[in-house]
This record gives sequence, C-alpha cells and structure tokens, in this order.
Amino acid sequence: MVFRTTADPFLDWFRHCTPYIHAHRGRTFVIAVGGEALDDARLPELVHDIALLHGLGIRLVIVHGARPQIERRLAARGAALQVINGLRVTDDAALACVKEAAGTARVEIEALLSLGLANSPMAGVRIPVTSGNVVFARPIGVLNGIDYQHTGAVRRIDHRALAQRLDDGAVALMPPIGYSPTGEVFNLTAADVARAAAIALRADKLIFLVEGSGLSETPSETDQAPRVRSHLLGAEVAGLLAERGDLSEDLVQALRAGAEACEHGIARVHLVGRDDPAALLRELFTRDGAGTLMTGEPYERLRQAHSSDIPGIRDLLEPMERAGILVPRTAEELEPIIERFQVTELDGTIIACASLFAFPRAPIGELACVAVHPSYRAQGRGDRLLAHMEAQARTLGLERLFVLTTQTAHWFRERGFLPGDVNDLPEERRRQYNNARNSQVYIKSLHPRR
Repeated sequence: MVFRTTADPFLDWFRHCTPYIHAHRGRTFVIAVGGEALDDARLPELVHDIALLHGLGIRLVIVHGARPQIERRLAARGAALQVINGLRVTDDAALACVKEAAGTARVEIEALLSLGLANSPMAGVRIPVTSGNVVFARPIGVLNGIDYQHTGAVRRIDHRALAQRLDDGAVALMPPIGYSPTGEVFNLTAADVARAAAIALRADKLIFLVEGSGLSETPSETDQAPRVRSHLLGAEVAGLLAERGDLSEDLVQALRAGAEACEHGIARVHLVGRDDPAALLRELFTRDGAGTLMTGEPYERLRQAHSSDIPGIRDLLEPMERAGILVPRTAEELEPIIERFQVTELDGTIIACASLFAFPRAPIGELACVAVHPSYRAQGRGDRLLAHMEAQARTLGLERLFVLTTQTAHWFRERGFLPGDVNDLPEERRRQYNNARNSQVYIKSLHPRR
C-alpha cells in the first residue's frame, strides 16, 4: 500500500515505517560491528538503536570485533600483531590481549544496554544481555610453513543454547573468540562469527556495520561522490573482489562472509556504513534503505501479475487516473484481466506495471497502463518494462504495438513509437475508442530479434 502524504513529516515517516515494524517483529537479526565502533563517541547512539530494535520485538545477536583494542594493548607491551598473507598470527602475547579486549568490550556494551536514566532514550528499558561459550573453534594451523598459533576459524555454533537465550528475551553478545573441546581459546574475526551464527540460527538478516560509507559503486572519472551500491548478488562478490583493490579489510571480510551466508540460505545480508549514524534504522525501516543489500536471488524482479498485486497496481494507477493520463479502472475491472499485466516488484512493493492486450488477427497489441512509481523514475525501469513487454508481444507473434495517450506522447515517441490514426487500430479496439478523450495513437513496429 502507498501511504498518502500529509502535512506532518513525522506522521508520514511513522506510517511508512509501519510495514517494516510488523515484518521484523519476532525475526532474528545478527549484527556485526567492528572494534572501531567501540572507540567511537557515538557508541551510545548505536546501543540506543539496538535497544530500539529489541523493543520492537526483534531477536538480536550482536557480534563485536576488538582489533583496535587488541593492537593498543600490544603496542603498550612493545609488541604488534603479525599479518602474513592477510591472516593475523596470534601468539601467546596477542591472545592475552584478545582476552582482555573482549572482556572489556563486553562490560562496556552491557553497561550501555543497562542504562535506564529518565532523560535518556533507554528510560524504563530493561534489556537482559547474555554471552557464553557457544562458539566452537578450530586452529587455522600451519599454512605455507607459517604457524598461526591461536588464530582460529569457527567450527560450529551451539545454536540450541543461543536460540534459547533469544527465546528468553535476551540480547546475545558474541565476542570474536572461540573455544575448543580441549579448552583452547582462539582469536576469530567478527565476520566469521557473525556468518556462522546467522547460518546456525537461520537468521532472517545478517547485518554488517562497516567503517566509512559502505560499498560504493565502482569509481569513475565523472563521479564526484560515488554512490553507495544498493544491491549485490552473493554470486557477484568473487568478481567484485577481483576487480576492486580499493576496499577496506573489514569490508572485504564482510563481503566474503555475506556471500557464504547467502549460499547457505540467509535471505538478506546488509552492509551498512557507520559514517551515517541513522543508516542502520534507515536500512531496516525504509524501502530504499541506506546501505547495500546482498541476496542470493535478485532483489528486484519483473514478473507476471497476480490477483494479490491488484492493490499495489491500483496505488500506482490512481494518481495517473486522477490526472487524466489513464482511464480509471477499479479493482473489480482489473481482476479478470490481471494475467495481462506485468509488474516490477521491489522488496515486496509494486513499483511499475504495464499491460498487453493482443489482437492476433491484425497482428497488433495494445500497450496500456504503463506506470512507474514517482520515486523510481529516471532510473531505467520504464525502459526495461517496455523492452519486456515488446519481447512478450513478439512471443505472441505480434508485429506492432500501439498506445493511446493524452499526455505522455513524448515518452513513447522517444522510444520508437510513431504517430498513427484511429483507423490504424484493429476493428474491435476502434469500436471502443473514446472520442471524448481524444487520445492520440502511436504505433511501433516490432522487428524480430536477431
């Protein structure tokens, strides 16, 4: 449903959030955040947003990193983490720093989630926080002659214990640490822990809060300010990493972990930049989001319409009907012809539609009800929809398409439609022509595809 705009911005915003509030309630989200966030003065704001998500009934697992904190502790001892072939070597000194940093981070996050001052966003909030030995790990071992010692990888997650804590209403806090059955402790990456937890819990979302603005489009000479890439398929990640050498380490880890999560059935992975403190909530509660959505299947698709799409189609057509651009059609009138419609669906919302009425004897077809939501125009969707409808017409053996229009002739002329006459219409359609509307006729020849 498309909400009508009011004079109250708050009311408009709240109403547009409502479908997402309903959709997210009771869902499981795994959120990974790097250690840089723990050093940020805006950490309380992030924790307040986490508390808000919990208050909206979302089951939350928070996985935090600790790299800056570990490096500071090592530097204070006159040591440093060795990085060989992109992997960190965790010796005994480094492991001691890992334990200290993870413990301190846990206390700081728990303290912020326990805040309940009357003049704070956490007023009256009681959020239980839980942590524990639910991550079982293995050593990376010796690779190419290098012993990585206490650096490990996730072997498995005790998903039953973790799910029970979420069922009890707690926020689960997971540090980048894992344990072995022999009592060893391993240094892990937050991305690896988050990926494994999401897969084990069959989470609805895996969210990475990454440094900077997130994943930008490929830089070009004309781009003054590269835009955040809105969508990425998990299968595209390997090629992207091969092309882009400008990506930060945490973003690369998030991309790899996200792609693997998609392969294992996680429907949605989000990469959200921390530069914008509002990005997390905008990503989760607006249609266009604020980061990059990674999915295993296309997020936006062009498909045949079903009866359940009629309310969305009506929302698209009604403003154009009121403006006199389209002939009014009620939901009852759309029902028997719905199979002639094609729609573009974005995140469950119909943002474009068109219909095709074939006259095989002519052989010609009428393209009707072409509409794109105002927020998604000038992005090529109308052209993709037209190309799709033309392909359908060819499949039906039609040689031409015509449109009847009163106000959008220029758009069709720019796409190869030429002026025609009412007498060019098939006889059946000519009898139905509304002289009072005085619609202009435009016709396009459909050349066979080579």
